[in-house]
Amino acid sequence: MNTTIFDGDCTSSYFNISSDGLWENLKSPNMIFGYSLPLLEIQILLIFIFIVMTHMFLRRIGISQIASYMIAGLMLGPQLFDVLAKSSGKVSEDPALDGNATLRSVSVFGTIMFTFLMTLRTSRRVAFISGKLPVVIGILSFFAPLFGLGFQNLFSDSIDPGYMPLETGLGERTAIVITQSSILLPSTTYILLELKILNSEIGRLALSACVINDIFGIISMALASVHATYKNVSHVTAYRDAIAVVVFVLIVFLIFKPIVQWIIDRTPEGKPVKNMYVNAVMLTALASAVYSVFFNMKYVLGPLLVGLVIPEGPPLGSALESKYEKLTMNVFLPISITVSVMRSDAMRMFTEFSHILVNIFLTALTLVLKLVACLAPCLYFKLPLKESLAVSIILSYKSFADFILYESVLDDAYISQATYAFLIIYSLLNAGIVPVVLRRLYDPKRKYVNYQKRNILHLETSSDLQVLTCLHRPENVSAAIAFLQLLSSPNLDYPIAVTVLYLVKLVGQINPVLISDNRKSKRLHTDSYIHTANLAFRKFMLEGLKSVTVTTFTAFSHEKMMHEDICTLALDQTTSMIIVPSGRRWTLDGMFESDDDAIRRVNLALLESAPCSIGILVDRGHFSRKGNDVTSKKNYNIDVGVIFIGGKDDREALSLVKRMRHNPRVRVTVIRLLFRQEIEPENWEYILDNEGLKDFKIAGEMNNVDYTERTMTSGAEVASIVQFLAHEYDLMVVGRDQGIASPNFLGLTEWIELPELGVIGDFFAAKELSSKVSVLVVQQQQQA
Repeated sequence: MNTTIFDGDCTSSYFNISSDGLWENLKSPNMIFGYSLPLLEIQILLIFIFIVMTHMFLRRIGISQIASYMIAGLMLGPQLFDVLAKSSGKVSEDPALDGNATLRSVSVFGTIMFTFLMTLRTSRRVAFISGKLPVVIGILSFFAPLFGLGFQNLFSDSIDPGYMPLETGLGERTAIVITQSSILLPSTTYILLELKILNSEIGRLALSACVINDIFGIISMALASVHATYKNVSHVTAYRDAIAVVVFVLIVFLIFKPIVQWIIDRTPEGKPVKNMYVNAVMLTALASAVYSVFFNMKYVLGPLLVGLVIPEGPPLGSALESKYEKLTMNVFLPISITVSVMRSDAMRMFTEFSHILVNIFLTALTLVLKLVACLAPCLYFKLPLKESLAVSIILSYKSFADFILYESVLDDAYISQATYAFLIIYSLLNAGIVPVVLRRLYDPKRKYVNYQKRNILHLETSSDLQVLTCLHRPENVSAAIAFLQLLSSPNLDYPIAVTVLYLVKLVGQINPVLISDNRKSKRLHTDSYIHTANLAFRKFMLEGLKSVTVTTFTAFSHEKMMHEDICTLALDQTTSMIIVPSGRRWTLDGMFESDDDAIRRVNLALLESAPCSIGILVDRGHFSRKGNDVTSKKNYNIDVGVIFIGGKDDREALSLVKRMRHNPRVRVTVIRLLFRQEIEPENWEYILDNEGLKDFKIAGEMNNVDYTERTMTSGAEVASIVQFLAHEYDLMVVGRDQGIASPNFLGLTEWIELPELGVIGDFFAAKELSSKVSVLVVQQQQQA
């Protein structure tokens, strides 16, 4: 297929699109590269071959994939293969029909898609939920580096007129300071995601400060574009462009935003948005980029504003992400990054080093000013030094998202090829070094390491029992309430404060959101499951005879980061125990149904980082139905058994059950399993175990408590007793780690299916176990 284009002099240029293949000219098979489609295909193929080959080696030393894209671009650039130069004249002799035009268009399209999706997935209101500190950092980090402009005349007499005119050289220095002063949201978001600290305290702080800085950046970008048009084109065109920007903003906020809300309102709850609407929104984002270019703005300005007004999360935000994210992140973004780097000639950075020396100095100066501007307010607000440094480095990070600025000033001839190459290499060094430095500087798990005792064992008898219960699905509600009812008591001397956390998997936004239901969030109350669960917990609180208080939260979070939201809330609420569902589901008749591996991964992460004790509840259904049956006439409605073998986890389980003794509907039986070869009175763990059992050994004082001891000879005998007890109780409470008795389980550990439940807990949760018993597996707080 050939396309003929006529220029102003009526001469024709042939633009060949597709060929007949290699057999079109067997003597010169490379003729197919004179067609734009085969040329584009071989360019993309080379890009991904080099990306894969590069990352095969770099990933072994912990270098990120983004750095691999950049290095692949350097290899395909003028330094080695110079693919762009060799492709330039293949399609047509007309410079307007350059052979790289199609590849460049794909690269720009990838940048537009990436910018739109990142803006769409980021809630701007995050900037105003973290107090004054992020606002101060955002403002200072934008204005303080601009003081570097005062040094642009430094050594101005050393600018070689043969290299570039004086005015152009000073303009290049201005461009350096401005581009290095910016903090782009995609760069900050990417580094936080790479380090898996998006949910951490400093992650949210950095993201909030970046949003504030970004708002100033968008305004500055629009003003700079209008000023450049005013100076270089005409005054009339500049006024026209300024009016066009204002009109575009009004259209986006006054027309497009209500249309988006109308689409969301028309979508039934729990149903996906129609493809027609999803495609229309994406076309609007692409059209906004065309509009921006037509009126001399940067092509990313339109998608930024369009993404800004689309509500994060379901239904529309998640629909756009699920449809376009994988294609963008795995295909278009690698092409975009690699092509941007392919335009740089790293050798010119060395051959023209003396000409760009001041530019390197200004880059370093701007970096120092930005670090100080971020560090000073952090220290003033009494953040720890290491965390303050981490925030400063994150906000000074320059990566692939900044290529948009670098290419823009290169295309407008504000910077030279040597300076552009330096900025690319600087970004590459950032991508390789900064993540390593941050991992050594800041460990997000340190936030949850608690030197105070937050467990039930060390809780004062009359203190409020602070419990955080987490819910993933509607079926978790009844089990959670049934368990909490065991801890409630008509005796006001034993109050219980319950914090309920609904965990919603995040799909359509990048930053997590933790919202208190007390704020009456409109978004939360559109979810019928959460609304119904809130009513159930309110009923539970009213039945608690003033000894129960309930507070509810909802966390919209990524699956890999849910445990961080749980830990953060547990710290804020001074929780003594976190209760989470196991992820194993059962049918109504007690038969195994399925395992939820996502919930299991969250639980495993919690066991490693929880700031307090944690309990994993495996509910087979019988316990939750019986526990919620408040009309029962039996004296002891719920039979709770505790297997006590030894160790701190078993002692914590015992402390939890002590709280249940005060509920008249609960009958508690403690079964202590002793191993003959392990009975050593002088053993400290053994002494602590006996101390914890004192209250239960005097069973006569409370008629709803039984205590019994059994002597075991092997782990196999333990398995037999577990099978027997599984038919005697409604709920079994066991410790995850059995301390000094663990060597007796060496033969049993090989058969564990769910390691997060420990040996005994896994027995009770086994698929093959024909029983209706539920089990709570307890792990005591892991202290530093």
